[in-house]
Amino acid sequence: MQHKVYNAEDLIAELGRKYVWWAPVGEQPHAQERIIAQVMNLGTYDDIRRLEDTAGLERLAEIMLNAAPGWLSDRSWEFWRGRLSVALGKEMPAEPPRRSFNAAVFAARTQYDFGRPSTRSAR
Repeated sequence: MQHKVYNAEDLIAELGRKYVWWAPVGEQPHAQERIIAQVMNLGTYDDIRRLEDTAGLERLAEIMLNAAPGWLSDRSWEFWRGRLSVALGKEMPAEPPRRSFNAAVFAARTQYDFGRPSTRSAR
């Protein structure tokens, strides 16, 4: 099957309307990288193929490597890791980025926020 040639910005805008349903934070629109990652995570086969043809595998690999925690599910990460490793001939990380919990930072914030005397009047 031959795919139609798309302008990258137009395709990303179209896919953004389809796959990104939440409002952006602040006045700026969603970043293209976030939209592409969302399509990589949830896209249909046809949408993924259009994205591959338009954005290119190198850009998808770059977005995958710079993805924030939670952008790609474990299942999507494994799919793209295999697909891009074979297609580009380079190693991709085995695990997606994870959120981490830094107990020292949490303790310092908790002590600062909750460890000081209350300024509220007692009722």
